[in-house]
Formats: sequence, structure tokens, C-alpha cells
Amino acid sequence: MSEVKIAAETRSEFGKGAARRIRRDSKVPGVLYGHGSDPLHLTLPGHELLLALRTPNVLISLDIDGKTNELAIPKSVQRDPIKGFLEHVDLLLVKRGEKVTVEIPVHAEGELAPGGNLLEHVLNALPVEAEATHIPESVTVSVEGLEAGASIHAKDITLPSGVTLAVDEDAVVLQVLAAQVEEAPEGGETEGEEAAEA
Repeated sequence: MSEVKIAAETRSEFGKGAARRIRRDSKVPGVLYGHGSDPLHLTLPGHELLLALRTPNVLISLDIDGKTNELAIPKSVQRDPIKGFLEHVDLLLVKRGEKVTVEIPVHAEGELAPGGNLLEHVLNALPVEAEATHIPESVTVSVEGLEAGASIHAKDITLPSGVTLAVDEDAVVLQVLAAQVEEAPEGGETEGEEAAEA
């Protein structure tokens, strides 16, 4: 998994006005918490953070005020609902070797059985426990040839070494739904109405 270095500054100003000033400087207000320590309020570079967050569960190496280095993973990200820019980020402090519970994206590959069936993602992300510096970016599941009614459970997914499920192993992750067929009576009525009009 990738580790991204980001320089952060501690901040002492709080509230909406301070947050707006930070965003005007193309920076993002954030909070680093965890391990029973007091939350640390930070200002992070907006563009670098945005690029880092493109990777799910990215491991961020924070250089705080040029004095201390801390490892963190994103826990909560707030974006502007219209423009999409970052408004605030909560980061969770982690240590090398420590296990953390995160959600990793599930990607499906392969073609379903013929017949216009639909694949439903019951869980878009799979809760797992992994070592903080070895969180997988995603898991890929083959749906090749699956028929309507088939489902893939959490226990059916092969996880990388050292990663364990943090959800019931019988939880449905993906399922195949039968294609919706238009009901015949509706078509029949239309034809009947046309005949009556003629």
C-alpha cells in the first residue's frame, strides 16, 4: 500500500471564519486523533491531500510543523456537496504493526451468465482488519458465469495475507438479480385500445 508524505501545520484558530480563511489559502482544516491523545488540530495542503485521498485508506505520513512525524489514515472526509472540494478531514493516528479496522472497496470482474441479469453490490466496501501499514487498496471478486439468484458472501472472498474479515462471514457482498421482464398484460391492453380506436 502506498504511503504519502504530507507537511501539516498545527492550528490554534477554530470556528467557521477560521476554516473559511484556511480554505481560501487552498488548505484544508483537519483533526488528528487516536491512541488516547488529545485531538490535534491541523492545517493540510489542499491539493496534496486531494491527490492522496484518491487512494482508499491511504497511509499518510504527517510531517507536523517540521518537528514530529506521525502516521495516519483518513477516517472521515467532508466535501462541498456541489463543488466537491475538501472542507474538513478527520485523521486517525496509527502505529506501524498496529491492527486497524477499515472498509476496502470491492471490485467485480467477469461476465455474468447470459440473460441480462444484474449484479447488485450489497456491500460496496468490505469491513476488514489489517495492519495499519499493509491495508489493501481493494479486493477483486470474479462473477464469471454467475446465474440469477447466485450470491457471494464475505467468506467467499480471498483476502491478502494478514487481513481478516471484520464483518459476519455469511454477510452477502454481491448478488445476481434476474433481469426485469416487462409485464405482458400492459402490452396486451395497449394493442386492444389501438384496435378499438381503429
